[in-house]
Amino acid sequence: MISTDVFDTLLLRRIRSERSRIARGERLFGKLLASRGWRIDHDLLISARLDAQRLAFRALDIRGAGEVRLTDIIVRQLHVLGLPSSLLDERLNIELQVEKASLVANRPLAAILRARRHAGAKIIAVSDTTLSAQALAELIRHFHGPNLIDRVYSSADHGRTKRDGDLFLTVAEMENTRFDRILHIGDDLRADVRTPSNHGISVVHLPRPPHLRYGRMADAALAEARRIGARRARVARAAIPKLENAFDFGKFVLGPIVTQFCLRIWLYAAQVETCDRASLLFCARGGIGIREVFERVLARLGLPLSIARENVMISRLIAARAALLVQSRSALEELGREFRGGSFADVAKALGGRTYQLSPEWQQPFAANRFAMLLFGRSGSEVLADIEQQNALFVRHFAKLRGDAARIVLCDTGLYGSTQRLLAHAFPALRIETIQFARANYKGHGEEHFPKVAGLLVEQNYYSPFDVHSCVLRYWHLIESLFEPKIPSVRTFAEGGPNTVTANCGEIGYGSIDPSRGNSLLSGALSYVDSLAIGGGTIALRDAEAAWFCLKRAITRPTPDELRCLEVGGRSVDFGRSDMLRVLSVASPRSWLSRLASVRTQLWREGAIAREFPVLRYALLPMLESAYSLRGMFARQR
Repeated sequence: MISTDVFDTLLLRRIRSERSRIARGERLFGKLLASRGWRIDHDLLISARLDAQRLAFRALDIRGAGEVRLTDIIVRQLHVLGLPSSLLDERLNIELQVEKASLVANRPLAAILRARRHAGAKIIAVSDTTLSAQALAELIRHFHGPNLIDRVYSSADHGRTKRDGDLFLTVAEMENTRFDRILHIGDDLRADVRTPSNHGISVVHLPRPPHLRYGRMADAALAEARRIGARRARVARAAIPKLENAFDFGKFVLGPIVTQFCLRIWLYAAQVETCDRASLLFCARGGIGIREVFERVLARLGLPLSIARENVMISRLIAARAALLVQSRSALEELGREFRGGSFADVAKALGGRTYQLSPEWQQPFAANRFAMLLFGRSGSEVLADIEQQNALFVRHFAKLRGDAARIVLCDTGLYGSTQRLLAHAFPALRIETIQFARANYKGHGEEHFPKVAGLLVEQNYYSPFDVHSCVLRYWHLIESLFEPKIPSVRTFAEGGPNTVTANCGEIGYGSIDPSRGNSLLSGALSYVDSLAIGGGTIALRDAEAAWFCLKRAITRPTPDELRCLEVGGRSVDFGRSDMLRVLSVASPRSWLSRLASVRTQLWREGAIAREFPVLRYALLPMLESAYSLRGMFARQR
């Protein structure tokens, strides 16, 4: 039996890139929609398609096996845009039209295969693709006519891939053929050569010329530049009303942005539920606000989602206890960062939840490499007992919420994903992953958990003026404050009755508290969501484009009105401590040099400059932005 790869083997791709093919398909789709009365800019169609595709593959990558189906991607794109699912078949036909215009037949290979088929060999096609076997068969017939291929195998149909080797197992079983009786032909070094060779399949490698790769990269860059240009032109035409207060800022700026975030949560979760029994757990505190917005977005836009969803009583402190009990290095690193300059006794108080009478050695400065010896030694028995008791209560709570889920998806604000890192070490048998508003390694710690932490809107370690979404990294406390209700961080658990665990934060189940109470920014954002109708996803995506540029300007060059709207006051140090940090220091009469020096210590430097130097800010803020531009350029070169 001879097995052949399809794309870039039996059917040769031209230089046109995948990004360019998607753009062409969405332009054709936009014309179809216009003929039916829906007028959606083609670059918005492209953005929705790319989001649906990227997040489907991201959820799949974290799972580690399987394949994404194009039908799922398109159905989700239609849902986001408020378009009927009945358009699916027509959109798939457009996809095939674009493919037919982007491929050429490999006639020499087809002639060899046809000759071998006439000599009695069975010829099959095996492809890693989002397209179905039916679609692949149509493409092959279009270029090579009938009777060349006996059967087509698609990874999308079987949920197995060549690159992982599982699809070859399926082929051998369904064809009742041993591996040593198969010859496979293909262009991909991993999927078509190394993996089948490891199974004992004979292979013929037919690599494409290297210059095609560079040509496609250039074509993709050109297609992306066109999309960005169209988006910028639309943003330039957009008009955001005058923002007179925090509610208005929340409604017209943060509202579209958090709606976009929730649409991406849905796209990710929709892929997860197609292939796994999973639970989506929203982490206290920030996850409570996210859940409120998310559920309203689902209801307003009519987005279907059956995955189990719960709010979970968790914090970095709770996760650190669990990780510490298995003596995870990640817990010690986290404690070392949080309690730099503190003593062993300070850490014991935070972890155990009360003050202890400890031996003098516990009063020494905290050192991660010595803490485990103290905790698990004789002098730490009382502290250890409290930690174990608290962790046992959390384990009960966590087990009840996740139920029989094989996959646990945490949802939080961000940035580093400490909770994910700690819980993954504490519960190695569980498949735990995290989706966040943003992901950044601002701590400078290890990134071994990053493959299972997805920043749905931002994934980079620094602010870059070239990436408008990264503006939140200049003032991350705004995002945290937006979603967090005014309740204490989870520190201690207690028995709440039969099979019930309570915590110091109080009841946080969905609907039990109003996270927008006393939060004008979140109230405004929810007002925006409540104004959307079925089909409002298109409006939200369009509004979000202009909203991001407005947010960037407000963060990096705030006006006095924006300063009043966005100053969030104090932020808790957390991790079992009651200390508070002010985002901006209290205004007081100081010298010019003293005020300038204090800017470096402010959590929102641009806000500090705007407040302390109302006249000089017109010079100082552009200088600060230029410095970040240079850093961004150097980082890109690296």
